[in-house]
Amino acid sequence: MEMDAPLWWEDGALCLLDQTGLPHDVRTIRCTSFEEVAEAIRALRIRGAPAIGIAAAYGLALAAQAQARHPSKEPLEALRRAADVLRATRPTAANLAWALDRMLAVAEGADNAAELPPRLLAAAEALARADVDTNRRIGEHGAALLSRGARVLTYCNTGMLATGGYGTAFGVLRRAHEEGRGIHVIACETRPVLQGARLTAWELLRAGIPATLITDNAAGTLMRASGVNAVIVGADRIAANGDVANKVGTYTLAVLARAHGIPFYVAAPLSTVDLDTPSGASIPIEERSPGEIVSVGGVRVAPAGIQVRNPAFDVTPHDLVTAIITETGVIGPPYDAGLRNAFASQGACAPRPSP
Repeated sequence: MEMDAPLWWEDGALCLLDQTGLPHDVRTIRCTSFEEVAEAIRALRIRGAPAIGIAAAYGLALAAQAQARHPSKEPLEALRRAADVLRATRPTAANLAWALDRMLAVAEGADNAAELPPRLLAAAEALARADVDTNRRIGEHGAALLSRGARVLTYCNTGMLATGGYGTAFGVLRRAHEEGRGIHVIACETRPVLQGARLTAWELLRAGIPATLITDNAAGTLMRASGVNAVIVGADRIAANGDVANKVGTYTLAVLARAHGIPFYVAAPLSTVDLDTPSGASIPIEERSPGEIVSVGGVRVAPAGIQVRNPAFDVTPHDLVTAIITETGVIGPPYDAGLRNAFASQGACAPRPSP
């Protein structure tokens, strides 16, 4: 199956590439209600900060369609309740709230309830299109940072599957490959759900990018052996001071990169930046099911009765980040000023979709 996005609108429903089946089982699911979208986000059938924001936007479009079939006296309040359900699915990713806030602003601008379904669907589609363009600009800015023949280590999955298409950190790698820079990607497996081994490796092969898969705990050994020239990761939320929340294990890689004198880059759209969060200490960290830790591929590997912690994300302090790559360009420290200037260059705040 060939595709360039993990989600699309078709015949009145949101279709998702079910990422829990990859790489061996390529299947799609149809969501016909916002509740089904919320469950797909919770179950990681759709994942990646930009992608779940887009999915949630389509979820509100589905909620508006349901309102049109069964009108209520307060359609906007019903949409707000649906947004609350979607917002609660993954608390760490900033893009989720960002997309929902913009969709609600579109809804509040409607003249009447009959306008809500087409306006919200158009707004969700606009978000999806804008994300692809944003990713391509991130890729262009980031590729210029990579030397020819660079061996670039990446973590988790930040490609087409995690976005509206193309990718954030993966988009930088894709662009560097397209420019013929001769890079070689080192992909960490990314325990406990193995997004690197299952998803990033799958995308690297599809894109024809030379790559090697490693265990997470082999990263330091490769860095010490001069087998890594740069590290590039995505983000789920970036605080106003440049602290970065990303898949748990990112902080470890940043510390290792600093110890070995390797640049550590973060690639993310401005929709991932939360200027209302002053630092990483204020970022909520999602705790997921112990089952992800005690079992691998459905096979239990830990004894019954053992206590488990499963934080899905960690926070990398801004002083370990070499640069943040956004659609507006490469931002270096001090990040508080650089991030605010990036927003200012696009207006007072990130643009809202228009139907």
